[in-house]
Amino acid sequence: MANRTAPFSAFEFLIAWRYLRARRAEGGVSVMTWISLIGIALGVMALVATMAVRAGFRAEYVDTILGANSHAEIGSYPSVGDGGVKTPTMSDYQALTTAIEGVPGVLRANPRVQGFAMITFGDRSTVGEVFGVSADVLAALPTFAGAPEALGDIDRFDEGIAVGSEIARFIGVGPGDKVKLIQPNGVKTAFGITPRVNVYEVVYVFSAGRSDVDRTRIYMPFAEAQAFFNREGAADQIELYVEDPERIEDHVPALEEVAGPGRYVWTWKDRSGAFLNALAIEDDVMFVILTLIVLIATLNIVSGLIMLVKNKGRDIGILRTMGLTEGSVMRIFFLCGAFTGVVGTLCGLLLGCLLAWNIDAIMSAINYVSGGGAWDPSIRGIYRLPAELRAWDVGRAVGLSLLLSFCVTLFPARRAARMNPVEALRYE
Repeated sequence: MANRTAPFSAFEFLIAWRYLRARRAEGGVSVMTWISLIGIALGVMALVATMAVRAGFRAEYVDTILGANSHAEIGSYPSVGDGGVKTPTMSDYQALTTAIEGVPGVLRANPRVQGFAMITFGDRSTVGEVFGVSADVLAALPTFAGAPEALGDIDRFDEGIAVGSEIARFIGVGPGDKVKLIQPNGVKTAFGITPRVNVYEVVYVFSAGRSDVDRTRIYMPFAEAQAFFNREGAADQIELYVEDPERIEDHVPALEEVAGPGRYVWTWKDRSGAFLNALAIEDDVMFVILTLIVLIATLNIVSGLIMLVKNKGRDIGILRTMGLTEGSVMRIFFLCGAFTGVVGTLCGLLLGCLLAWNIDAIMSAINYVSGGGAWDPSIRGIYRLPAELRAWDVGRAVGLSLLLSFCVTLFPARRAARMNPVEALRYE
């Protein structure tokens, strides 16, 4: 019995490499090899870059949500009395805040007053959502204190109000300007309810990293907000922050128990869960679509190898008569296709990483050339296009490309191995 060679011996790599380097005049298919390699590289590049952008967009979106909002809030359900529906406020907010801070995993909690008011400066005005919080709460928000785009002094928050950068831009105010806040449900008099009009100094202009926050939100000291919105001795909600926001749902049962009947717990995932779920579905759909692109690119390997097997029929016959087994012949042509897949995958991985690392600069250039229409923060919510390369996404892209490359190579390699050496040499 003839001695069997070890799988993937050095001579198998040598022959495969020789076939790949062969010129067309010598029976090679170098052009098809290059086409396959470039196609796989472009497919993997698109897959890696797209997954990185999708992951970066979600991470940036979540960071801006958590940077400008509480992780959860507790409020009261509206109640119906003799005078109609009563405003759902909480008079025991101080005791409830202390109880919430005692829940394991909760970092801090604070009462909040919330309402809408018209802000006016000169002949310009807009409607903003007013949040009444304490100065230390505002300073603790990650995207507010010390932001590069912020103007004014956050330490003077108790002396005035803080407004979003797009509100400030729209009505033309800056730190030191005085604006009017108009609240329809103001002072109760014998002749009815008179709108409350107060003048406040803008002491801080913030940029939270989200367009919808910057163009709608106004912050006011908690005590002042209680008086402005007729909430003396009460708060609208208790907002809280936990150690791990991604696992906020684990804290809901304990928070509901502390809150008691007639009150609800509303988490950041409840606010944005539908959008995050849509992003997850879109990620899966994009991965499937780009997988088809990589599959089409790898199919070029099949056509190239079939041509190579046909051109190398004489060589196969000679190798078989010299004692090579079907397994050796199959491995030789498998290596030809696998080499193309591996090199194409590595090139695509490198190009995809380079594209992901520079996507913000590339998008800024495109936005500049197009006159600012390529990226509209008011539609997408965030001001830039981020990218985040995750090991799981990169591994999926590389693994998929290699798997497809190896699988499509098996058919022509098997065809070469089963070639009858007598038939291959009959007309030679």
